[in-house]
Amino acid sequence: MEIAKLGEGKTKEVYSFEDGKVLLKYKDSITAGDGAKSDILDGKGILNAQTSALFFRLLERKGIETHYIGMYDERTMIAKSLKMIPVEVVLRNIAAGSIVKRLPIKDGEVFNPPIIEFFLKDDSRHDPMLNYSHLEYFKLMSKKEAEEVEEIMIKVNAVMKETIDKAGLDLYDFKLEFGRLGDKLIIGDEISLDSMRIREKGTGRILDKDLYRKGSDMGTVKKSYTEFLTRMERVI
Repeated sequence: MEIAKLGEGKTKEVYSFEDGKVLLKYKDSITAGDGAKSDILDGKGILNAQTSALFFRLLERKGIETHYIGMYDERTMIAKSLKMIPVEVVLRNIAAGSIVKRLPIKDGEVFNPPIIEFFLKDDSRHDPMLNYSHLEYFKLMSKKEAEEVEEIMIKVNAVMKETIDKAGLDLYDFKLEFGRLGDKLIIGDEISLDSMRIREKGTGRILDKDLYRKGSDMGTVKKSYTEFLTRMERVI
């Protein structure tokens, strides 16, 4: 069977596989600021692949469909071939990051219910925020599909928040990407510390990619990614 490279992003390579399937190889690159800052973190690809697989399997057990099929090797995932939608969907439980800069909201403010935002994947424009009208105008999603995506995000949040809470951690926010398989919208891409914010309960200690954004050394970042995976393996 011939495996051909189909594409490459900042943190993953995509390869053809069996009919209706692709291979996602997680790279060791770590980026921030829409790619303006970039480094190699040895072993990060394996950590993110294993973390993503853990969460995808958890969601599948809870009846939430994802692109996950299995693992090809320790850093490469076998996934359903989806037509990916160039939109990032962010659910926020606790304020941090861009929302604090964009709006009169204080860091650490709790959202109940959570806030869900849509962003166009476009590094050159710094991923501008989209509303339903934008999504329809650019033929990315219909209003009905956007509402369906929001429902899925709420279900995912309930599962992930409960699980992460058991590990003594707070889920501040997370980002998902979706793709189409026929007329179905399915979760794709990854679920890792590159796409969520995690803080330790009580101490507020950061375990996610904000460490890299804030200038921590590579050893500290890798230690946190490893610690998070270990904590998740204990509770999932």
